[in-house]
Amino acid sequence: MTDAPLIGPVAAPDLHVMSFNIRRRFVHLMPSSPDRWETRRPLVQRILQAEQPTLLGVQEALADQVEAVGEALGPHYRSVGRGRNADGDDERCTIFYDTRRLELTGWTQRALSDTPNEPGSRSWGNLVRRILVSAEFTDLGTGGRVLAFNTHLDHLSWRSRLRSVDYLLELVGAARMAEPTATIVVTGDFNADADSAVLRRLTGDATLRDAWLAAVERVTPQWGTFGHYKRPRPGGKRIDFILAGPGVTVLRTGINAVRFNGLAASDHEPVQAVLRADRSREVPER
Repeated sequence: MTDAPLIGPVAAPDLHVMSFNIRRRFVHLMPSSPDRWETRRPLVQRILQAEQPTLLGVQEALADQVEAVGEALGPHYRSVGRGRNADGDDERCTIFYDTRRLELTGWTQRALSDTPNEPGSRSWGNLVRRILVSAEFTDLGTGGRVLAFNTHLDHLSWRSRLRSVDYLLELVGAARMAEPTATIVVTGDFNADADSAVLRRLTGDATLRDAWLAAVERVTPQWGTFGHYKRPRPGGKRIDFILAGPGVTVLRTGINAVRFNGLAASDHEPVQAVLRADRSREVPER
């Protein structure tokens, strides 16, 4: 029996988007640690089996964790993204998509550095490598275009975070010029809260909007998105975001702080939103 979803599957023209930092797998943890992937894996899978998002941006996923996410979503889903190291190993910012709705037409992975096309590069003050994955889709339900960006910004260096969002905005701007009618969506763990310079820079010119603030309906309280396995706390800081581009209505949003017998699936809560593009912006059928 499937758990009750917070939002669940949606039909065209709506898009169900989720951002989920699933917490990388660590070894040599105490058996009682809430961080153990052996304990968390079935909980992550229960959430995804119930929610079935159209588009999912995952952060911190190692190769075997990507496989576990795909297994939970089911055979209709595919993914893009590789590890952040030069050899394609280590953490991924994978984008999953439902092939029944979205047809992949291209994707790119870039390093967040002065040499973005050099895999494994870093140069902005972050001690670990950071990446940005982008994917382009045709929406089979509407004929419109969907451009998705997924990232995980550095947890220590504010300079790296600001340089990273400047680069992200450059890419979003170029995408808008190339495809002005496309639905643009950004997912990620920004390691910065809603009042930070990072979010102000991202949303300052209204090209991108914080889905939580823009939503017609919020289906949950404002839980803090970095729950750290504790009980959900209303009014907490949001550091995980879904950002929507121009011409997109955010119908619903929520922060999925579900617990299973008191256990959390990750140290982050997944963020979800239902988006609907302005149909007048879409390319007419021929």
